Amino acid sequence: MAEEIQELQENAEHGAHEPSLAPVTLTMAVLAVLVAATGLMGHRAHTEELLHQTKATDQWAYYQAKDIRRRNYELFIDELSVFTLQNSEATQKVKEKYAKEIERYRGEEKEIQAEARSAENEVLVEQRRANRFDLGEVLLEAALVICSITLLTRKKAFWYFGLLLGTTGVVIAATGLLVH
Repeated sequence: MAEEIQELQENAEHGAHEPSLAPVTLTMAVLAVLVAATGLMGHRAHTEELLHQTKATDQWAYYQAKDIRRRNYELFIDELSVFTLQNSEATQKVKEKYAKEIERYRGEEKEIQAEARSAENEVLVEQRRANRFDLGEVLLEAALVICSITLLTRKKAFWYFGLLLGTTGVVIAATGLLVH
């Protein structure tokens, strides 16, 4: 980044000697700021994506733990049904207790599963947002480089093309803010 700033400063000095290139150097400065801002937003979107992915993974692990416990209770009830025990009234009470636990776990599993799916959906949203910021950043960087060619060649066609790419990059990055 320090090299890019130094290069921009050198290009600005060249532009100071030719007033017709002042808009190009100003455009480059604006593009550099936009590249930095878009890059920052992209990094934050990727961080949010990772946080949501971690939450989804944790929820699925929690779901799996509940499911294992529920299945153990079901197995225990099955075993009680197969074996003949001396006190069938006590056995029936134990079966009822564990049947209630099984139903409780089924309800909890549904809630946990819904939270995990919600977190997975948030991962997809953040992926789309991050992808738009990343593409916008790439286009803005390309625009910056192409605009700098104007300072070397003195041909305004490069500046116009850089403006077009920069505008496209800004629009694409801005759509990242609209993704929900």
